[in-house]
Amino acid sequence: MDDRDAIARLKEAHGRIRSEIKKVIIGQDQVIEELLLAIFSKGHCILEGVPGLAKTLLVSTLARSLSLSFNRIQFTPDLMPADITGTEVIEENKSTGQRDFKFIPGPIFANVILADEINRTPPKTQAALLESMQERQVTVAGEKHDLPSPFFVLATQNPIEQEGTYPLPEAQQDRFMFKIRVTYPTWDEEREVIKSTTSDREASVSSALDANEMLECQRAVRRVPVADHVVDYAMRLVRQTRVGEAEIPDFIKENVSWGAGPRACQYLVLGAKARAALAGRHAATTEDVRAVAAPVLRHRILTNFAAESAGITPDAIISRILDATPAKDVAAAGGAEAAAVLHG
Repeated sequence: MDDRDAIARLKEAHGRIRSEIKKVIIGQDQVIEELLLAIFSKGHCILEGVPGLAKTLLVSTLARSLSLSFNRIQFTPDLMPADITGTEVIEENKSTGQRDFKFIPGPIFANVILADEINRTPPKTQAALLESMQERQVTVAGEKHDLPSPFFVLATQNPIEQEGTYPLPEAQQDRFMFKIRVTYPTWDEEREVIKSTTSDREASVSSALDANEMLECQRAVRRVPVADHVVDYAMRLVRQTRVGEAEIPDFIKENVSWGAGPRACQYLVLGAKARAALAGRHAATTEDVRAVAAPVLRHRILTNFAAESAGITPDAIISRILDATPAKDVAAAGGAEAAAVLHG
């Protein structure tokens, strides 16, 4: 199958997955879109929103629509790393009397992991996710165990209740491709939620994609060409968040204490590729980069005390950076370059 056929199949699969999810989830179109962009990019996500916005239901429905195994891990203050990764136990062979160690896999061994209220557990247990998220494996008693493929960690956070929580360290937040804001539904959406959830109607979700097809779609996203000027645009956005860089805007110097690292550039380009592919386009543009800038950058920009006291959020800073960095039109500024990438 050539790349154009793969993109066509990817667009069709994207439409089918959205249709299956919408059988259960009402509204939240932006959340669903960003979640799918991350998954097809082989990335992990943080979903932040107040309780009752169907975050858990959304993730479990997504797993069903993809015919993938799903485990939910409820993070609590007494959760230990072994409760996530698994542990070794001594097992006796009844016929020989010999005792051997046997590895019992933990709940991390599934395709889709919902890390529910990840900021409720201490850093030691949060860190147990790091190796699995980056290396897609866990190490127990010196032995490495591969996780199933594909593998996604989707973590939830409650932004309004901070007592007794352990904020994720910056190093761990950087492992997540997107931080997705889950907001309240509109009036019409909330009415439909109430009507559907208080009736005896039960939606049936069919599988739109299996594990092997998902892996092929992820490979197709990686093969989407991207011109140099699009990569340069992503780098300009990220480098403007760094206080020590030359020629950064004054509002960055005044409101930001720490900016995004190189991984943000990688995820901007990957997210742009996925957005282009899911739309059936064969090359990523600067507009695709702009579309994924907020979920990629919002958890990688650390505001200072002056910004917090003035109520200036990372999202507001990202919006100002986008306004101050206009995107070049592909046809005008990079048409020949994009064509050369497309046609080799």
